[in-house]
Amino acid sequence: IEAVDAGADVTILEAASAAGGSTAMAGGLIYMGGGTPTQKACGFDDDIEEMYKYLMLASGPDADPAKVRLYCDRTLEHYDWLTSQGVEFKPEYYPHKHTNTPNEAALMVTGNEEAWPYVEQAKPAPRGHKPRIKGDHGGIPLMHNLIKRAEEKGVNFLCDARALTTIKEGDKVVGIVVRIDGQERCIKAKRGVILTGGGFIMNEEMVKQFAPRLSMGNYPNGNPNDTGAGILMGMGAGGAAINMHEGFICTPFYPPHQFLDGIVVNGRGQRIINEDVYHGRMGSAIFDKPEQRYFLIIDSRHFEVLERPPKGGYPLAGTGESARELEAELNIPQGELVKTLGIYNRFASQGEDPLFHKASTYLSGLDKPPYAAFELTLGAGGFFAVMTFGGLDTLPTGEVLNASKQVIPGLYAAGRNSAGLPRCAEGYSSGMSIGDATFFGRMAGKSAAGHA
Repeated sequence: IEAVDAGADVTILEAASAAGGSTAMAGGLIYMGGGTPTQKACGFDDDIEEMYKYLMLASGPDADPAKVRLYCDRTLEHYDWLTSQGVEFKPEYYPHKHTNTPNEAALMVTGNEEAWPYVEQAKPAPRGHKPRIKGDHGGIPLMHNLIKRAEEKGVNFLCDARALTTIKEGDKVVGIVVRIDGQERCIKAKRGVILTGGGFIMNEEMVKQFAPRLSMGNYPNGNPNDTGAGILMGMGAGGAAINMHEGFICTPFYPPHQFLDGIVVNGRGQRIINEDVYHGRMGSAIFDKPEQRYFLIIDSRHFEVLERPPKGGYPLAGTGESARELEAELNIPQGELVKTLGIYNRFASQGEDPLFHKASTYLSGLDKPPYAAFELTLGAGGFFAVMTFGGLDTLPTGEVLNASKQVIPGLYAAGRNSAGLPRCAEGYSSGMSIGDATFFGRMAGKSAAGHA
C-alpha cells in the first residue's frame, strides 16, 4: 500500500493459495500507545516516552533503540493509518488478564506492563489494540482490510507463487526467481525486492540449528510457510541474520484470570516468579530450567474453575485436604510446600510479596484448603506454543544489512523475516509482532519505492 502510494508498481508473490499469512491466523493485537483515540475513549492517558521505556525493556538486552524510537514516535500516526485502511477498533476496555479480549473490546493490557519489575521502570497503560471482531480472531479483519485496500490500489497478487532466490547484478538485488505452476520464472524488480515471508518455526532443522531452546515447545505457532525461506534468501544475497536464538514461548496458565491468585512452584515446592506476569514470561521461566517439574496451585475458593482448566490445557496433577497432603501427592520434599505456602500466606495477608513482588491485586493468599495443583511441567500434556524472533538485520527503514552493517542495494525485509521490535521471550507483549510487521512493512515499502 505504501509503495503504491509512493508511485511504484507492486506484485506480491504469495506461496500459499490465499494471502494473509500468520497475521490472518493470529489474535490480531497491535501494540500502540501514546494516547490513541481508543485509549482516550476508554479513559486512559498514555505517554510516548513511557511507551518507549517499556518497549526498550520488553525488547530485552538486544533491543534496537532506533527501531523502538521510531515506532513509538510514530505510533499515533500508525494508528491513524490503520483506521484509514478501514481497520476498526471498538472503544472498549477489557480489564482482566487474558490472551485476548473475548468480546469485541479493542483495548487491553497485553504484557508485563503492570508486573514487577517493569511497573517500577515505566508507567503502565493498556496498549494492545484488537481490530473489531468477537473473540481471538483479530487478524482476520486486519488482513481483510489491508488486502482489500491493496487490491483496490492495483497491487498484483500472485498466489501459489513460491519465491526461491534473489537475483543479483554485482552487489545489487535486481530481481527474484519464483516457481509458478511448476515452472521457474525470473522477475525483474525495477525498484526493489521486499522479503516478508515469516519466521522459521516450521523448519525443524533451522530451529535446531539457530534456536534449539524453542525445540522444547510442542506447538509451532505460525502458518505452514514459516520455513525461514525469506531469511535464507536474504542470507544468500549477503544479508546478516541476527538474534536467531530468540523466540516467543506461550504458556497460557490463564485465563481464567482467577488462576493469577495461585502460585507456581517447582518440584522442590519453591516459587519461581511473580505469578501476575504475562504468560510468555512464565513460559520463558519454565524453559530456563526445563528439567524441573512445575505446578500451578490454587485453593478451594477457585475450585469452580476445575471444570474450566487453564487455557493451556494443563492436566490436574493432584489434590489435597491440606498443604501437607498435596505436597505428598505431588512428591515434593516433605515440608517444602508447607513452608512456601506459609510464607506466601503470611505476607499476602499484609498485601505484600517481598520475595517476588507480585501485585497486591492478586495477593489474596492460599489459606482456604483443600488445594489443587495443575501440571505445568514440560512434556506433561500442557500447551507450549513457540515462534521465532530472529531474522535479517535491517535499518528501521527496511534496508537489509550485511555483516559489516552495509546496505545491500535493492533488498528489504520486514515482519518476522527481519529482527524487529520483539527480541526476547521473557519481555514480549502481545501486539509487538503485528505492530512491528505492519509499521516496518510500511517503512520498507516506502524505501523500496524510492529506490530506482
